[in-house]
Amino acid sequence: MSLLVTLGRAAVLGLLLATPPALASLEPNDDQRQAATEVAESLRYGHYADVSLDDAWSRRSFERLLEILDGQRAYLLDRDVAAFSDLRTGMDEALLDAELARPFALYQRYHERAEQRLEWLLARIDEGIDFSFDSQQRLELERKDSPWAGSKAELDELWMKRLNNAALSLTISDQDPEQVTDTLRQRYEGQLSRLRQTNAADVFGLFMAAVTGSVDPHSEYLSPRQGESFDIQMRLSLEGIGALLQADGEFVKVSSLVAGGPAERDGALQPADRIIGVGQEDGEIVNVVGMRLDDVVDLIRGPKGSVVHLDVVPAQAIDMTRSTVIDITRDTVDLEDQAAQGEVIEVERDDGTHRLGVIEIPTFYVDFDAWQAGEEDFRSTTRDVAREVERLQAEGVEGIVLDLRNNGGGALQEANSLIGLFIDRGPTVQVRDARGRISLYGDTESGALYDGPLAVLVNRLSASASEIFAGAIQDYGRGLVVGNDTFGKGTVQTLNELSHGEIKLTRAKFYRISGESTQHRGVEPDINFPSLIDPELIGESSLDNALPWDTVREVQYRTYGEPHRHLETLRARHLERAEKQPNFHYLEQRSELARQLRAQHTSVSLNREQRKREVEAQEAEQLALENERRRALGLEPLEDWTDARDEDETADADAEDEPIDRAQVLETAQILLDYRQLEDGWHYAELN
Repeated sequence: MSLLVTLGRAAVLGLLLATPPALASLEPNDDQRQAATEVAESLRYGHYADVSLDDAWSRRSFERLLEILDGQRAYLLDRDVAAFSDLRTGMDEALLDAELARPFALYQRYHERAEQRLEWLLARIDEGIDFSFDSQQRLELERKDSPWAGSKAELDELWMKRLNNAALSLTISDQDPEQVTDTLRQRYEGQLSRLRQTNAADVFGLFMAAVTGSVDPHSEYLSPRQGESFDIQMRLSLEGIGALLQADGEFVKVSSLVAGGPAERDGALQPADRIIGVGQEDGEIVNVVGMRLDDVVDLIRGPKGSVVHLDVVPAQAIDMTRSTVIDITRDTVDLEDQAAQGEVIEVERDDGTHRLGVIEIPTFYVDFDAWQAGEEDFRSTTRDVAREVERLQAEGVEGIVLDLRNNGGGALQEANSLIGLFIDRGPTVQVRDARGRISLYGDTESGALYDGPLAVLVNRLSASASEIFAGAIQDYGRGLVVGNDTFGKGTVQTLNELSHGEIKLTRAKFYRISGESTQHRGVEPDINFPSLIDPELIGESSLDNALPWDTVREVQYRTYGEPHRHLETLRARHLERAEKQPNFHYLEQRSELARQLRAQHTSVSLNREQRKREVEAQEAEQLALENERRRALGLEPLEDWTDARDEDETADADAEDEPIDRAQVLETAQILLDYRQLEDGWHYAELN
């Protein structure tokens, strides 16, 4: 079984769709009808969950289709939705019998409304935009739970607010009225042009996305062209910036960064950032707000060595006008970029200097080609980590921290064999298939390479294989797990060919040796760190129709220690240190402030002065926290919050490399040292 470890319904940079011809007859063809019936059979008989294509499923998939077409309820009217109410109980027949006329007709209705709306916007721009911005109106930012509009006039009012907001945002970003007018005309003309190029393959893809997405977020239909691009990505020969994107309303959001990729190495782009513009090496930045995800991916992908300019709104920004331009040089991601690397850090205590090892593991990799060719020296995570462990032991470290932050997973066999470096032998993970059969993976080799103090550092972007590893270390009592709740991806996908395209299907589920699933909840650390990543935006629990957490029977295994005996003391010592560490204290305060601001920021003012006051007040709070941190580190304070990202990166490079990330590593080392000393001489405590 091929185990595909992914981070959810994200589009990998480099994913391309065929450029569609001018809009013609939107009718399904025989290949698509055949593929529909094959997808139906795959879901019914191959999916992990017990999928019944009945009326209840029809309602879910119909709502999913409406969400895909018009998630903000800005185009369709309530009478449009009512006209297709038969699909609420008829999506199952449409799929099973390949009767696709009604779903295609629903798309056609949406297409007509969207085309009319874009023409309406262009007409309003031609009439002239009111740049006084003295209205007392506010624009609601999230409308997915709003009722469908009852009249065209109701939508006219909404879209006039949206147009005014777009113009105000550009004006605050220092564009003059002529520039604003040109930018908005270009934006909507581009959207209209792309809309008119829609073909039947696009419509079928939307229907399939609703069908598979109603079951779980990781199952999806891939067209023949998408399948080719997926194969390219899996071979890691993709040329781009090394990021995974997903649609977020009208915007494109960064889901995660590929370990060792250009964006991850650059450090400026972060998960949950929104990309609002893309420019080529010598060209102007093209606004991509409202652009299709695959079109944005197409713009970002390019030849190795070329530069792409990204206009980005940081995840922590309160207003869409607060964007910054990031330049990233495109490159390929190879095995060397993802290799595990170790270092020795020193911790000063009253009793002297203590040396601890840290090994960063960006992904679980293996050089499959070299392995299959029978080469003895093939590269893999386990082999590279083993080499680093031996080197660190030779340098006399008192404990080892394994840094799995941002590790999105990889080869299951590597997670399994890596656990074997730290236990004698035993089970590592359970895999349950759709029939309820459980396969047990484990380490069969006697002896452990390293039996000393161990800590595993994780965050919200630690997923799949990372969660298997962290969960096993925690269950065995082999070490401490520190950081944030992990992603929560505990499912296994396989890629199966269809007569037309392919289907990526969830076929199994991971369970820890304790019997608990890693799905949805992830692994909960023994000691929690604050995080700027909002779990409502990133993680399995943020995805629609994610499979639930559950349990199976635990397996027999022996434990190697009792970290839980010391957790109360370890947490108290950690909190005491965190209050005194500028970067750690800043992270905790900023995390809390971000939660508060997200809860408050549900609408924006369309009044220029009020908008400025609101944004300035919110950014003043963020700036105060940032400058408090900088002063504590001996850095110059900033005058403007929008300078924080660029100036902070430069200044911090002089003081301490990536201090906030580094603070977590250093504090984990402190916790591990506390643990070692509380154990009063490290030893295995075999309990069973």
